[in-house]
Amino acid sequence: MPLLVRLCALAVLGSVMSGASAWSSDVSPAITVGTQEVGLTAGYLLPHRLTTDHTTKQQGPAFMPSWMMTLTDPVGDGWYRGQVLIGAEMVYLQFREPVLTHGVGFTPKIKYMFAALDRVRPYVEFAGGPFWTDLGGRIPEESSQFNFVLTAGVGLSYFITSQTALNVGYRFHHISNAGTRYPNLGLNASLPFGGFSFYF
Repeated sequence: MPLLVRLCALAVLGSVMSGASAWSSDVSPAITVGTQEVGLTAGYLLPHRLTTDHTTKQQGPAFMPSWMMTLTDPVGDGWYRGQVLIGAEMVYLQFREPVLTHGVGFTPKIKYMFAALDRVRPYVEFAGGPFWTDLGGRIPEESSQFNFVLTAGVGLSYFITSQTALNVGYRFHHISNAGTRYPNLGLNASLPFGGFSFYF
């Protein structure tokens, strides 16, 4: 994973250097219907034990490459003016506690990006889909390896050029098998994250 982190850092650095001349205050993203977004988000899972039955302290790094398409031009007036994007995201989680295990999933995703502040764009996002992990069956909260992952989050995109943005934010993660096997207490975690996106 350190190699992947280095490659991501190099990609961001290259984007910043190539767009250095556009860092002035007149940067204005031109995101219209059909504009596509390709991004990479990385963060670190921090566990939540919501009940006394939740005993596992699962934590570790997360990597989430994504693709999205803009469905609407800006709608509304005032602070809530924004655009709807839909797409999909791959999810890779490495659990370092209680044992070293992995998880991989695929989630359809929807995002509402606020456009009132122009180059600074807050957003809310929701995603959910199938998720496989070899942590399942090794802990009391999860009895199966096949699960589903649901996420809800908030973030902030800062456009360094009209087509490149840096992202930071927070997601709440829930992993469970939707009652297909028992026990099924599920795993809950916070995920602070950072990343970058390209729009074209």
